[in-house]
Amino acid sequence: MSNLPPLSALHTFIEVGKSGSMKRAAELLCVSPGAVSQQIKALEDRMRVRLFERAHRELHLSDAGRSLFEQLSRAFEEIHHAWENTHAPTSRITKLTISTTASFANSWLAPRIGGFTKQWPNIEINIETSPRLIDLRRDFVDVAIRHGLGDYPQHAVTKLWTPAMVPVCSPGLLGSGPAVLEPVDCLQYPLLQDADRADWALWLRAQGIENASARRGSSFCDDALLIKAAVAGQGIALVSDVHASAEIANGRLVRLLRTPWPTNFAYYLVTNEDRSEEWKIAAFRKWMLEQVAMAENAEDARTDTPNASMSENDSELSSIASTPSVI
Repeated sequence: MSNLPPLSALHTFIEVGKSGSMKRAAELLCVSPGAVSQQIKALEDRMRVRLFERAHRELHLSDAGRSLFEQLSRAFEEIHHAWENTHAPTSRITKLTISTTASFANSWLAPRIGGFTKQWPNIEINIETSPRLIDLRRDFVDVAIRHGLGDYPQHAVTKLWTPAMVPVCSPGLLGSGPAVLEPVDCLQYPLLQDADRADWALWLRAQGIENASARRGSSFCDDALLIKAAVAGQGIALVSDVHASAEIANGRLVRLLRTPWPTNFAYYLVTNEDRSEEWKIAAFRKWMLEQVAMAENAEDARTDTPNASMSENDSELSSIASTPSVI
């Protein structure tokens, strides 16, 4: 006779661990909260350890529970994806969860994602924009799009493009002040800063300019807010045209100089190494690379015009970690 607990009890434990709530897990499993509680208690009695600690109406995994969760979640995920890959990809709706930053989702991904769902109507997209570090195994995220160095051990990493930053401001602000002909001329205006107050200093240093004023000015935690401040005429923002392209196209922002500074960071598509060729992930990766190539070709076609923009870029640094599972 097997000493293993029932598979249903282990599945219940995984759902409670993911949601941090017996009630939410019960709703997902279509059972009563009491049934979930009994399953967890039976599992704890059998293992003779406490799997959860209660705090502020939520359940948190104990040390023993976390160890069990990390091992079981991988096993259940493998079962789930083995079923998906065995089952015909076109025969049912499947979900694809993408983690990225709010700025990238708003300015680049959201306007284009309809093209992917048109190609793959059986793939239901879920875009998460939390800035926190994520664990691709525990958080059940299929794909992460990150702006970093590409150093993600034990993950499959595909480089999308290398970003560069450009200074932009409102036409009204530029029309009421001195001309901006060289990078140093930007210092004659208020500088709108990123959250770390690093981008302007680095960009000016790349142009051979060291100035204490490079770190002064209002700072914003998100590129979308930075762009809104620039549109409002509050100063010059150092952003990418992937975020400001719409505002540049409609004339609410103007690009000031043709002296971009490519950063040391790039955009990467990151997945679990053992899932990188799963059909829905492979389909999304192929589509992303096609979209990047199309955007770059469109930029190349515009480079001969006076108001041409630079290639697809981003000045936002997302959360980066080099641990095996957290990115």
